[in-house]
Amino acid sequence: MRILIRNGHIIDPGHFVGAGDLLIENGKVAEIRMPDQSSAGESAASGKIEGVDRIIDATGNIVTPGLVDMHVHLREPGQEHKETIESGCRAAAHGGFTAVCSMPNTSPVNDNPEVTLFILDKARSAGTVRVHPAGCISVGSKGKTLCNFQALKDAGAVALSDDGWPVIDSLLMRRGLECAKELGFLVISHSEDTSLARGGVINEGQISARLGLPGIPNAAESIMVMRDISLCELTGARLHIAHVSTRQSVDLIREAKERGVPVTAETAPHYFTLTDEAVVERGSNAKMNPPLRSTADRDAIRQGLADGTIDAIATDHAPHSSAEKTGDISKAANGILGLETSLPLSLKLVDEGVVSLETLIEKMALNPSRILGLKCGLAVGSAADLTIIDTAREHTVNADRFQSLSRNTPFDGWHVKGKAVLTMVGGRIVFEE
Repeated sequence: MRILIRNGHIIDPGHFVGAGDLLIENGKVAEIRMPDQSSAGESAASGKIEGVDRIIDATGNIVTPGLVDMHVHLREPGQEHKETIESGCRAAAHGGFTAVCSMPNTSPVNDNPEVTLFILDKARSAGTVRVHPAGCISVGSKGKTLCNFQALKDAGAVALSDDGWPVIDSLLMRRGLECAKELGFLVISHSEDTSLARGGVINEGQISARLGLPGIPNAAESIMVMRDISLCELTGARLHIAHVSTRQSVDLIREAKERGVPVTAETAPHYFTLTDEAVVERGSNAKMNPPLRSTADRDAIRQGLADGTIDAIATDHAPHSSAEKTGDISKAANGILGLETSLPLSLKLVDEGVVSLETLIEKMALNPSRILGLKCGLAVGSAADLTIIDTAREHTVNADRFQSLSRNTPFDGWHVKGKAVLTMVGGRIVFEE
């Protein structure tokens, strides 16, 4: 099938930015025409493109490499009442994502090739976005014994993490990094000192004191960020810090990068959008781990995005049933949805002058792909994984219309601007509005 996307503003940072047309043929980018930047496109041939099966008018919209979310919880196997791979992939497509990296804390956890292959098979059956599973660092995510990394890699895992739990044993984490380096694996760190965080419900600060709730101090995150950066520096392995939420963590990562340590980092839209004040109004729908922090922390996260300290925006999409998020906040599950709200919340950074639109696309598409070792971009001959975004589309977040099986979001009812209007994976349109 030949599809022509016309008159879009193409943004593929580092390659080309400008008005142009894309021809998609047999699932790949076949031609790029950018009349105003003929030297930037892979093809700038003149004349009308004939024999297309469909023309998509992208006038007024931007066309980007497909967005990639490198941190999602798809819950299957074992927790299908929260989310299935099919529903999570559908939510991803509606959010403009063409690929996601699924965390391994399913039931059973993804610590062996059988679970990895199950996830990949379910993703193929879903037939929407690409799923790249992360395997566990330790057997059962119990932090006692390393998994068989080679077997996980052979099955199709793209990274290693015990996300949901930290690897407390520093020697085991060192050995894991050393083995990962030998295999070219990325290690994703869930940075949490559980002894400091134990019993905590929300961020330790004025809000926790006002509500009479046990708090989780910033140090519960930053101490483990410091340790894992030290182990990264010791081993030379590639380390990625997940869900950064504190100003101290941003400072540590920035300093490590200046020393040449091979560390990358992500944050999530809730950490640069909300503070722990949201818990007062939204209750358990604003409860997550790590928790929402102070205004100073939120500002530091935004600065980290602006100066390149934080490489990627990921959602940490964490579906929970209503029963798990209602009642006593101290007993409610941690986590919120993210796939269907990430793009408009992130575009707010552009409107507020924190980052440019090109930088945002880097953090939501190119950098996550690069960190995970995936191909990304709109070069001629590449897979036609792309997103068309209407940056001016205003709408109201309505959790009841989410594609996810769950509804746990603090953003329900928010008026936002910007929306994916088409998501294409391998030349197939998997979402269109």
